[in-house]
Amino acid sequence: MLLLSVNRAKHFLISTMPLTQRSTAVELDTSSAYQRTTLANGIRVITSSMTHTKAVSVVFLVGAGSRYETDDEAGVSHLFEHMLFKGTPSRPRPRDISGVVESVGGTINAFTDRECTGYWCRMALPHYRRGVEVLADIIKSPLFREPDIEQEKHVVLEEIRATHDSPGALAGMLLDSALWPDQALGRDIAGTIESVEAIPREVMIDYHRGQYVGCNIVVCVAGNIEHDEVVDQIDELLSDLPSGKPRGMFPYDDNLVGPSVTGGRRDLEQLHMALAFKGVGMNDSRRTALRIMTVVLGGSMSSRLFEEVREKRGLAYGIGSSMHSLTDCGVVDIHTGVEPPRAVEALSVIVDELAKIRDGITDEELSDARELAKGRLLLGMEESRAVANDLAAQELLRGSVETLDDRIKSLDAVTLEDVRMVASNVVIPDKLAMSAVGPVRDWSEFERALDF
Repeated sequence: MLLLSVNRAKHFLISTMPLTQRSTAVELDTSSAYQRTTLANGIRVITSSMTHTKAVSVVFLVGAGSRYETDDEAGVSHLFEHMLFKGTPSRPRPRDISGVVESVGGTINAFTDRECTGYWCRMALPHYRRGVEVLADIIKSPLFREPDIEQEKHVVLEEIRATHDSPGALAGMLLDSALWPDQALGRDIAGTIESVEAIPREVMIDYHRGQYVGCNIVVCVAGNIEHDEVVDQIDELLSDLPSGKPRGMFPYDDNLVGPSVTGGRRDLEQLHMALAFKGVGMNDSRRTALRIMTVVLGGSMSSRLFEEVREKRGLAYGIGSSMHSLTDCGVVDIHTGVEPPRAVEALSVIVDELAKIRDGITDEELSDARELAKGRLLLGMEESRAVANDLAAQELLRGSVETLDDRIKSLDAVTLEDVRMVASNVVIPDKLAMSAVGPVRDWSEFERALDF
């Protein structure tokens, strides 16, 4: 039931209504197309009114993730996420939790990321309040029974083993460790088999007491709902949750000296390759220009990498690039799978395109990439869960919400010089990490191919 995933959706929308008086409501933001109320204990409640849909999405986002963990605690945030579905005093069995939502056709799940943990449900409009109630219950009152912890550890260990058995996932995990060596950012979000097995119940209880506090929680509801009704319900369910002072996340250490190659030998038909550079944080003014650059490089079937690697040379079935921004840093990555004898050739083509992108892009590429980014942004906001995820993530991690109109304006403002400058700042060999998983014994050819 529980997923290990990352949500990076983007938001917009919609109404502003006056806030009725209540003792616990101290703040309302009406400057953008969403509504925001902060309760007395610090919980931030955000709603987006989507009148065209009968689906309502509810997200509880908590400032807890792998960047908050010491080496000895590696994986506690993810194990913790699993444990919240094992039972509460009023819902002692897992089916008592999932059944509340699934019995009326809804979906309930969770995810753990580096900087946050999310619990969400998607419900039909008449039943969404039941989803809010059950998510508030598991956030507030998990049981943490010892037999449940031991049982769920085995489930998490199987999840970790599955990652190691998936070449693409393993390449991604090795890439993180190469890009962010010897620090929390470079660890697998789920931890290791050894670290998970060693997590005691007391650590989980302390983690709940420290991180699952009012000022570290954002609740977002998107759908055809009324803001005041949502705030009243959250106030009633969680007003006695303490505000607290959570621990902060560990800062990143820019300690990569590249180019760096990390390999994992596997007897496979393909070689799975991943390359990455350190990107920019979510509040960095260069973020939008970097997004344009990433689209031109490998963000579509019309991109430079797709054209050169697949269409002209037939070296791979698929290849693409993407970017992800964290609070204080980011990643630009490239992934592909190739026939092992042609892997070095494919890597040479990729590196050649990386060198070229630093010289800039054309007017036509800028225009096409801008419209592609706008279209994906607009299409992504059609669904209530994407809206709820995005609003909650922006509020928790950025401390503010950038509206859809603001994002469109940012894309329109990007110039050719902006793209060239950010490419020259990001795409540099000294900050290049590569991972590969497949039937290779000698990595020296790959190391030489990374010299650009």
